[in-house]
Amino acid sequence: MNTIMNTYARLPIEFSKGEGSWLYDTDGNAYLDALAGIAVCSLGHCHPKITQAICAQAATLVHTSNIYHIGRQQELADKLCANSGMENVFFSNSGAEANEAAIKLARLYGNKNGITKPSIIVMDNSFHGRTLATLSATGNRKVHAGFEPLVSGFVRAPYNNVAAIETIAATNKNIVAILVEPVQGEGGVIIPSAGYLKKLREICDKNNWLLMVDEIQTGIGRTGSFFAFQQDNILPDVVSSAKALGNGMPIGACLTAKKAANLFQPGNHGSTFGGNPLACHTASTVIDVLLEDDLCKRAKNTGKQLVTDFSKQLDNVAGVKEVRGKGMMIGIELDNDCPELVSKALAAGLVINVTAGNIIRLLPPLNLSNDDAATLVEKLSTIICNHLADANS
Repeated sequence: MNTIMNTYARLPIEFSKGEGSWLYDTDGNAYLDALAGIAVCSLGHCHPKITQAICAQAATLVHTSNIYHIGRQQELADKLCANSGMENVFFSNSGAEANEAAIKLARLYGNKNGITKPSIIVMDNSFHGRTLATLSATGNRKVHAGFEPLVSGFVRAPYNNVAAIETIAATNKNIVAILVEPVQGEGGVIIPSAGYLKKLREICDKNNWLLMVDEIQTGIGRTGSFFAFQQDNILPDVVSSAKALGNGMPIGACLTAKKAANLFQPGNHGSTFGGNPLACHTASTVIDVLLEDDLCKRAKNTGKQLVTDFSKQLDNVAGVKEVRGKGMMIGIELDNDCPELVSKALAAGLVINVTAGNIIRLLPPLNLSNDDAATLVEKLSTIICNHLADANS
C-alpha cells in the first residue's frame, strides 16, 4: 500500500547520492543532472561549502521564532538587498509563499490607495505556484481545473504584449500591480522581447502600479545575472525568490523596494518557519559561493555555448522547431509533444525535463563543467535525433 498521497506521476527510479552535476541511483548508476531539482541545486549536489554550512548551523541553532531577532536572517537580507538594489525582505519557505506575500502586498497597496477591489495583471502561460491564490494567478487552465472558484482579482494579458497592458490600463481602474516572470519557465522557456520589463516598469510608473517580478526560477544567477530584471536596468517594487536560493534547503524570499518597501507592518504577514537560522545561513553561503566563483558570468557564457552547440547539432533536423535560452535556462522546442523523452534520457544516463508538452527544458547547475556540458549536448542531441527518426519512420 502506498502511503504517500498520489500527487506526482513519479518515475520508477530513486536517487540515493549526488555529487556535483551527477546523481546516482540505488543501484549505483550515474546520471548527468541537467535539471538540478528544477533549478534548485544550482551549485550542484553536496557542494562542500553548503554541506559545511548546514552541518555547522544545525549543530548550533535550527529554530527560534520570528518574535526574536535572528542574526542569520539579517545577514541574508543584507546580502540579498546589496546584490539586487531592493530595500527589505520577508522570508518564507517556498516560492509559492513568496508569491503569496507579493499578492498580499499588492492588495494592501491598493486598499491603502482607496481601491476597494484591487486587481493584478498576470500573464497567459505563466506559473506562480499551487496555493489557491498563486494557482489563480497562474495562466494555465490545467492548473485551475477542479479548484474553482478561483481567487478573484486577477486580470489576464498575453505575455510579451505591451499593447495589451496599455489597453487594460485605459479601461480597468482597479489595477494595482503587474506580476510577471522575466522568462516563463514552466510555460516553456519563453523569452520576451528585449526591453519588455523596462516597458512594464514605465507603465507601472505612469499608472502608480507595483511592478512585481517572479524570479523564483530565473533568480540567483540562473539567467546570467543575480536577478534577471537587472539585465533591463530596472528596479521592481517586489521580487519573489526561492529555488536556487537554498540549493535544496527550503527557503523563499519576497523582496520589496520603492512603493512597496514599507507596506507590511507587524500583524500583516508572518511565517512560523520562514527565515529560520538553518535556512538563512545556508542561503547566505549560497550567495557567497555564487559571487566568489563568479557563477553569474559562468552561467551566461556556458548557457550561450550550450545553445550554440545544440543549435549546430540539431540544425536542419526535421521536428526541431527552435533552440533558445537565457543563461543556464534552455529550451529545445519540438513540433510534437514528447513526454517520453524524459524516460529515454534516463535510460541514457541524463536527467532532463519536458514542459508545456513539447519543450525540453534544461536547468543544469551553474558550475557545470565544460566536459559535462559537452556530454550533455552529445547525448541529448543523439536521443532527440533518434526519437524524431523513430517518430517519422
